[in-house]
Amino acid sequence: MSRISIILPAKNEAAALKNLLPRLTAAQPGAEIIVVDDGSTDDTRAVCAASAVTCLSSPYSMGNGAAIKRGARKASGEILVFMDGDGQHDPADIDRMVARLDQGFDMVVGARDWESQAGVGRGLANTLYNWLASRMTGHVVADLTSGFRVARAERFREFIHLLPNGFSYPTTSTMAFFRSAYGVAYEPIKAAERVGKSHIKPLKDGIRFLLIIFKIATLYSPLKLFVPVSFLFFLAGCVNYAFTFLTYGRLTNGSTLMWSASVIVFLIGLVSEQITSLTYRRTD
Repeated sequence: MSRISIILPAKNEAAALKNLLPRLTAAQPGAEIIVVDDGSTDDTRAVCAASAVTCLSSPYSMGNGAAIKRGARKASGEILVFMDGDGQHDPADIDRMVARLDQGFDMVVGARDWESQAGVGRGLANTLYNWLASRMTGHVVADLTSGFRVARAERFREFIHLLPNGFSYPTTSTMAFFRSAYGVAYEPIKAAERVGKSHIKPLKDGIRFLLIIFKIATLYSPLKLFVPVSFLFFLAGCVNYAFTFLTYGRLTNGSTLMWSASVIVFLIGLVSEQITSLTYRRTD
């Protein structure tokens, strides 16, 4: 059994895999390499066969996160290495990242610098995610959305049921590790320009990425999101009451509704906190 299993989700990435797989094999000759073909219509399977690596094929596209989950279940190594199949990540960085696990960490994430971001828009969005995640967890989160990461297999599989089928699996797995008090480290990497066209659609996926912001909060500590919102409603009700009392000498329905909303939001936060605690409860 290989100590390291390398998992690459791929959808129509045959052009990138032709160059990447030989480099991976040379850099990690003893590793198990699994390409998860997410409903590709190109010759991804033929490229994998030519490089003598395992290819898990799906009859239709299920999503990047679904490919990660299928690969993690199939892998036999005690250490899982996740890389994008588009050629952005350098196989030479794997040894450096795996070495950080030996320092007592449970997951090591490849942290991209600004030059490695795919455009200014994506760079600004990732900066916002990193800042929010750092505020929520109390730890420095250098790259929340990086798809290049190394994790102990037994730890990662604890959270497979939480991972979405879409592109936000890095966010979910990072916050899950922090929530469960598993050590997370960041290793600086350089990401190259991807081979071929990106599968991310700015308009459609932009809305999805906005939802990630709320997911970050609810995955770690819902009360940190709901309490400030509850306070804002309460404060707005007080301001509205002060204005209407000084102007009309009475309490209006607007203030009452805002105070009611404050209480409701706070109670939803309490319930969400309990649900989150149950979600992370380990069952052996």
